[in-house]
Amino acid sequence: MMPATCHNLEFGRTAFADFAACGCSFNSSFDRFPSRNYGRKVIRSVSVNRGFCGGGGGRRLISCRRDGNLARCRVFSTEAPGTLLNGDAIGPPSVLSEKTESTADLFEVVSDDLLTLNKNLQSIVGAENPVLMSAAEQIFSAGGKRMRPALVFLVSRATLELTGLEELTREHRRLAEIIEMIHTASLIHDDVLDESDMRRGQETVHQIYGTRVAVLAGDFMFAQSSWYLANLENLEVIKLISQVIKDFASGEIKQASSLFDCDVKLDEYLIKSYYKTASLIAASTKGAAIFSGVGNDISEQMYQYGKNLGLSFQVVDDILDFTQSAEQLGKPAGSDLAKGNLTAPVIFALEKESKLREIIESEFCETGSLKEAIELVMNSGGIERAQVLAKQKADVAIQCLQCLPQSAFRLALEGMVRFNLDRID
Repeated sequence: MMPATCHNLEFGRTAFADFAACGCSFNSSFDRFPSRNYGRKVIRSVSVNRGFCGGGGGRRLISCRRDGNLARCRVFSTEAPGTLLNGDAIGPPSVLSEKTESTADLFEVVSDDLLTLNKNLQSIVGAENPVLMSAAEQIFSAGGKRMRPALVFLVSRATLELTGLEELTREHRRLAEIIEMIHTASLIHDDVLDESDMRRGQETVHQIYGTRVAVLAGDFMFAQSSWYLANLENLEVIKLISQVIKDFASGEIKQASSLFDCDVKLDEYLIKSYYKTASLIAASTKGAAIFSGVGNDISEQMYQYGKNLGLSFQVVDDILDFTQSAEQLGKPAGSDLAKGNLTAPVIFALEKESKLREIIESEFCETGSLKEAIELVMNSGGIERAQVLAKQKADVAIQCLQCLPQSAFRLALEGMVRFNLDRID
């Protein structure tokens, strides 16, 4: 299958508007971009006369959600500022062009899909055992953003256009559930390994039910997700997701074997970050594309999008471990460093601060040494260099989306990259 041709355009959100305000009353005409109804959501491409809808003219995308007789539409321009001035595209979209307030805004276009997912998750995980059900309720109600299944739905709907599918398949929806189960199982096991008492402001499963139940609950979720995965009967996706579970273990082993090791290289850190974070996100986005029936070229681009988004997310999380307060993090600031887990800011700082090496290799045996180490990381440029790394990975992720048709779903995928970077701005 030939890849879809896409232009490097910068998308700018102009406003929420009543559908009529950007429709016939402004002499707009619908072109050949198909109107598509996903439940209560419609995406249209509209030719808007100059002087209306923000004064720019040109092509705009409308993401519309209907509730009864009310139509709420979000309008997106598909022309960059340079295009509006001289007709020439000015390159790929900037990942820093607009600040996104929350993932809830980004995921609005798949909110119905996420609502269905939430209804299914607890019954899927805990139906066979009351203790597991209780543990599942604890972790699933802990305020998670459902980012990974949301990415499954966004990529699924963004790629439907390429193959002519009208709606998500059963496989798409099951994949999203499997991905969230695997992610949840990994969180439960991570909390046990890290001896963490809190996650997202709530007590962890092992803190409430004990280590034995927590480990068994995580094991059960891994097993349950594997059973559902096998029933999808798609060998490519089975191999893809099975590798993720192996990657989790590899990541934990790599991390455990390099604690307090000041000679750890940036490449080793990125490999570990891929295993622990990016692998599942990459599998989520590629698996969604596979179930849409796209060619290998597109599914590989979706894999690279997920991989680089995941790496960027991990680097940002590692920056926040130094720059946010304990209240914001839901755990003590600098907790990774205290445990000997050396992340990007520390690796960069070690290149300039010999004193930092001495403190880390002593495993913070002296009172106040952890605080001193954090200050050295903050003052050495380690945070700034890590920010550059996060933005580099984000730029690659954005470029991987150029193969997709213009839609509100693609815009949300781009917005996810921007939202991540907004966390460190």
